[in-house]
Amino acid sequence: MKRIVISEFMDAPAVEELRARFEVDYRPALVDDSAALATALPNADAWIVRNRTQVRGALLDAASKVRVVGRLGVGLDNIDVAACAARGIRVYPATGANAESVAEYVIAMALVLLRGAYLATAEVASGSWPRTALSGGREASGKTLGLVGFGSIGRITAGKARSLGLQVVAHDPQLGDDDPAWARHQVRPRSLDALLAGSDVVSLHVPLTPQTKGLLGRERLARMKRGAILVNTARGGVVDEAALAALLHDGHLGGAALDVFESEPLAAGSPLAGVPRLVLTPHIAGLTLESNARVSLMVAARVAEALST
Repeated sequence: MKRIVISEFMDAPAVEELRARFEVDYRPALVDDSAALATALPNADAWIVRNRTQVRGALLDAASKVRVVGRLGVGLDNIDVAACAARGIRVYPATGANAESVAEYVIAMALVLLRGAYLATAEVASGSWPRTALSGGREASGKTLGLVGFGSIGRITAGKARSLGLQVVAHDPQLGDDDPAWARHQVRPRSLDALLAGSDVVSLHVPLTPQTKGLLGRERLARMKRGAILVNTARGGVVDEAALAALLHDGHLGGAALDVFESEPLAAGSPLAGVPRLVLTPHIAGLTLESNARVSLMVAARVAEALST
């Protein structure tokens, strides 16, 4: 019987579907025990991971029989895709399965940070009454959302934003200005600098590659419209975190929501600690009950099919 190692959390029904057909070693804590994971991998035919397991180096060497890697998500920066291809290992991400969850997160954070008032719970609970200070919140309707990257998540986000009255522009160097996707989704293409200068909310939807690493450095962040909001659900390495913190401290930016970070979890002494108008979440934009089920079932089906052919 073929064997599957699952080294991070996977939805229970999908695990049981795999157990009905294969030998499954499901230990979500394996990601934090590299020695145990290295011991489990040599007899595995497939390996299922989320974003923390590093499918590269010594661990990939240990996976000598593995021919299929299932990724419970869409980003592949934790997987050495070239090394997998060289070894004949097929990599299957859960493309599109968590797009709704990420798009909802983006819209929610945009609304929270534009309005500002929703971050006042501690003050109100302590007996303070900052009504005057919080009366200058902004409506989303009539504002401009700029999407950096216009793939499936960006397109779903655009639809939700337009329903709230936002205008939507996007930058995606992989799409020509005459691509029918722009008209289909009622989104206008922009250069990156024009998008940053003209958007009230900027949301990132790009993979981490050599071209996107540090894409929003100090100079580009400073080009953003004064009072603008930044939402990053893509990858932490795309944004200069220290520069972002400085621009929030000095009031140039109106707020930011970060779900991803250059180092996860954040290290002690991070420049993001104690920054005003900043919402931090632990890489959960794509994680909901519904998306977990979709992602897990999609990956389970693709891995099972690959092992059966």
